[in-house]
Amino acid sequence: MTSILMVCLGNICRSPLAHGLLESKLSQEDFYVDSAGTANYHVGDAPDARSIKVAKQHGIDISQQLGRQFQVSDFDSFDHIFVMDDSNYENLIKLARNEEDRVKVKSILSIDHSITANAVPDPYYGDFSDFEHAYDLLNKVTDILAEQLQKQ
Repeated sequence: MTSILMVCLGNICRSPLAHGLLESKLSQEDFYVDSAGTANYHVGDAPDARSIKVAKQHGIDISQQLGRQFQVSDFDSFDHIFVMDDSNYENLIKLARNEEDRVKVKSILSIDHSITANAVPDPYYGDFSDFEHAYDLLNKVTDILAEQLQKQ
């Protein structure tokens, strides 16, 4: 089974969306998808209501996810770790124990070479349109990622 971890800052906005999107596009018999945050602000919390709403509008239920903080042991548990922005990347690279850990960490947007942005903007302090924008970006890259993973 291939395991994929989506990581953002608080694990209530972007990474739950990426988690739900990718999970909906892959066989749960062959793939395990989870999400985590680099900070411990929202451990045990459900995703932001706006993330839940935008996902639900597209037929994806992320309401049962619970926020958790990234642990060094996640390097052992996951084959692929995708971060939402450069800050998340740097935080995980600092925790990496070796090159094997470091090569697992990639920017989610690096999957799609047509996207020029280097980060999925954090919608937390924005309005609902910011959550829709994050969803649209993540939907596009998880389509590509799901296709790549299924070919492996």
